[in-house]
Amino acid sequence: MFARVNLYYTVLRISIAERLVYRVDFALGTLMRFLPIVTQIFLWDAVFQGMSGGIKTIAGYNNHEMIAYYLLTMVGRAFSSMPGLASSIARDIRDGTIKKYLLQPIDMLSFILMSRLAHKLVYYAVAVFPFALVFWLCRDFFKGWPDAGTILAFIASLLMSFLLGFFMEATLGMIGFWFLEVSSLLFVYMLVSFFFSGQMFPPDIMPYPWPQVLKIIPLQYLAYFPTAVFLQKVTGAELAWGLAAEAFWVVFFFFSARTMFHYGLKRYSAYGG
Repeated sequence: MFARVNLYYTVLRISIAERLVYRVDFALGTLMRFLPIVTQIFLWDAVFQGMSGGIKTIAGYNNHEMIAYYLLTMVGRAFSSMPGLASSIARDIRDGTIKKYLLQPIDMLSFILMSRLAHKLVYYAVAVFPFALVFWLCRDFFKGWPDAGTILAFIASLLMSFLLGFFMEATLGMIGFWFLEVSSLLFVYMLVSFFFSGQMFPPDIMPYPWPQVLKIIPLQYLAYFPTAVFLQKVTGAELAWGLAAEAFWVVFFFFSARTMFHYGLKRYSAYGG
């Protein structure tokens, strides 16, 4: 048991070192992701300014709440997004690179999970100061800090969103055992996820019954749910059920990825590489 823990700690440490090799490029790429914030703030400000009437709200969100929602979804996506994960797994299956995981005494999913965790840790270390600056400059858009219980629920939802995002993408990547080319499927998933996860706008503003439908599927936990928790749009029993449902989806996709990997290996022919 200790040897296995030490093995994955070593993988994590080496993966962090790999991310730091090109640290200037990594830092610049991270900082460039903050540029769309200004565009979104001006966009939503223009939308609300163009509305007529005394009380300017959209599905219960005023101008400040909508911008606060967008800023918080950036935090959620910083945890849950797994760029290139599914495509890299499918590519490893297609070109035979996956053999390295089968010949070495290490589990492929655990290795990739440690690698992604290393990526996120380096990303957070670089992005924490820009995030802090952005939220400080935009502090007037927030009503203030929620209570301690809400903060803990927010952190729990973010950590589970990381695991959910990882195992969902890993499950999609395993489709490469059955199909030679999955890039079109992954592109469709990317578009659907961007729209239905709440990253573009809150599902609440969509007409009935779409908000109820979108809140059933797991994509909401990638961006919308953590944001709604922080903004206290989800409280009480609804919050408890939401956290339980998110945990369920994490477990579901964990076993989905494991199952597809198990049965995929039975048909894998080890060509290429």
